[in-house]
Amino acid sequence: MRGVVMHTAGDVRVEDREDPRIIEPTDAVITLTATCICGSDLWPYRGIEPADHQVMGHEYIGVVEEVGRAVETVKAGDFVVGSFVISDNTCEICQAGFQSKCVHAEFVAQTVGTQAEKARIPHADGTLVKTPGTPDPELYPALLAASDVLGTGWYAAVAAEAGPGKTVAVVGDGAVGLMAVLAAKQLGAERIIAMSRHPKRQELARYYGATDIVEERGDAGVDKIKELTNGLGAHSVVEAVGTQESFMQAVGATRGGGHLGYVGVNYDVQIPGIELFFAGIHTLGGPAPVRRFLPDLIDRIWRGEIDPGKVFDLTLPLEEAPEGYKAMDQRRATKVMLTL
Repeated sequence: MRGVVMHTAGDVRVEDREDPRIIEPTDAVITLTATCICGSDLWPYRGIEPADHQVMGHEYIGVVEEVGRAVETVKAGDFVVGSFVISDNTCEICQAGFQSKCVHAEFVAQTVGTQAEKARIPHADGTLVKTPGTPDPELYPALLAASDVLGTGWYAAVAAEAGPGKTVAVVGDGAVGLMAVLAAKQLGAERIIAMSRHPKRQELARYYGATDIVEERGDAGVDKIKELTNGLGAHSVVEAVGTQESFMQAVGATRGGGHLGYVGVNYDVQIPGIELFFAGIHTLGGPAPVRRFLPDLIDRIWRGEIDPGKVFDLTLPLEEAPEGYKAMDQRRATKVMLTL
């Protein structure tokens, strides 16, 4: 089969890879119908994470080709959406709603690599969720978004306790930040402030429910949020970038007693303990337990209640994946879908 391999930073190739096969009785092999490039894939692309002939990709939808003898919830022919973290969905941590920290957790990006024609998915019962039927191709982008960015944005909004009567501020206008805006709207937030300097992303943020746009960053961004909230700060803040400036901006924008949901990958972020101490806020974040939300998100997509697929603004065939990486690295694209 064909699949994406990152040889080293900036060197992405589409190559022949070994076809996957059932190894454990809990495995499933799926034929992918679509996959995509994530903002987190840019970390190794830019040399921030090591990459040495690394298989790439962790977002995926497709049709089950074969299952191991212990798999019960999906069968050959089912159309499925999978989480970007493998989980059994039965351990104590999974049952508490944190499937990304399952006792069997492993990142699809590091082990499976779903920017490919096929994939072996371990713990299929706990990782894959089948759709109510075979979707029309028009639904592929929306369902693909549920595999990571929608679920991650949703988790961030839930962690920030977005809801009725709340003002939500979203730091970051990439795909996850935009999905957090969508989630905050769906969760009933009264006011949603998107922090963005990118006109097209501002437009999409408003489509998904943003009521205000703030272009300022850093301390100026914090001051603007406080100006819009009677000097108090937002009830709920989502951090969806992962840089020093964005994280401290998010901390500063959260009112005392408020909630910060952080899902940006925090490389080299140093949080001054004294600032966090005196902020007096709740914090929750980390790798999103997408599997917790998948059944509900698939249902909302299937019923036409939400359309997260609009976050994809460039579609390329799998063979052109290197161009997709360049487009996202240069911010010419928010998120790239790869077709098969």
